[in-house]
Amino acid sequence: MDSFEMNKLIGALLGTVFVVFSVALISDGLFSSPAPEKPGFEIVAAEEPAEGGAAEPAAPQPIGPLLAAADPKAGEAIFKKCAACHTGDKGGANKVGPNLWGIVNRVVASHEGYAYSAGMKAFSDGGKAVWDYDHLSGFLTAPKAYVKGTAMGFGGLKKVEDRAALIAYLRTLADTPPPLPQ
Repeated sequence: MDSFEMNKLIGALLGTVFVVFSVALISDGLFSSPAPEKPGFEIVAAEEPAEGGAAEPAAPQPIGPLLAAADPKAGEAIFKKCAACHTGDKGGANKVGPNLWGIVNRVVASHEGYAYSAGMKAFSDGGKAVWDYDHLSGFLTAPKAYVKGTAMGFGGLKKVEDRAALIAYLRTLADTPPPLPQ
């Protein structure tokens, strides 16, 4: 192979590199994607209180008195937030989270075929804890704060009326809905 052939090969290689880099620069200019002015989904995270003079959080409002007046239809609309990770059908499949059919008064971390986090298993206290109305309300307020180490990434429902409506709907997801608390 003489030097003329070698020059042609090196020239072709350099020409290809030049074209590839030129196309990359031009496409970056044409198809740039600036950051949006407003984020599409805000992730709510609980902030740790500052050291020193942090006040104690207020005691959670009892859910029992609100359940009698709660609207399960409104809770069904709120359940759409849950439906991304949970199903509510009888015998329904587990998704990212366990199926919620019969969740009220079910033993914590006991749904067959679902791998619960270590935090949720510890919260179940060896199968002694059940999802009663107060546990459901506390968990739905702030899951990560209520059950340390839970895998549930939901930020929680801050309005007690929304929690009551959702729990009233979850109560209907059973063959025989459990009685309301006194």
